[in-house]
Amino acid sequence: MKRSASAVWKGGLRDGKGTISTDSGVLENTQYSFSTRFEDGKGTNPEELIAAAHAGCFSMALSGQLGNAGLSAESINTSAAVTLEKTDAGFTVTKVHLTVSARVPGASEEAFATAANNAKAGCPISRLLKAEITMDAKLES
Repeated sequence: MKRSASAVWKGGLRDGKGTISTDSGVLENTQYSFSTRFEDGKGTNPEELIAAAHAGCFSMALSGQLGNAGLSAESINTSAAVTLEKTDAGFTVTKVHLTVSARVPGASEEAFATAANNAKAGCPISRLLKAEITMDAKLES
């Protein structure tokens, strides 16, 4: 299975502008620029897209892990915060912090924690990233 996206950039780093598109059409010529990446400009940026991908991937992986334990979530709400820092090697995604809250009828704290940690370690986006990945996982009652 392959999924594809493309980017077009025109101009210099600080004064240029780009667009990002996905083959699915969900993103179509979506604007990004230096200001959307390093300031508060309007548009998206690669780190925001990584955060969205990681939150979605983790939520699905957690659902799968819960299913393996005979549990089914009513809801899983995940946010991912990607940290971009300047290092000696240049700008680097150094951390991702997942915050998840889930309503899972019949789940014990232990079963939920095990499923969440397995999902954090096993989701394909987690395995892709070299950054430190931390998590706060809360089972709602």
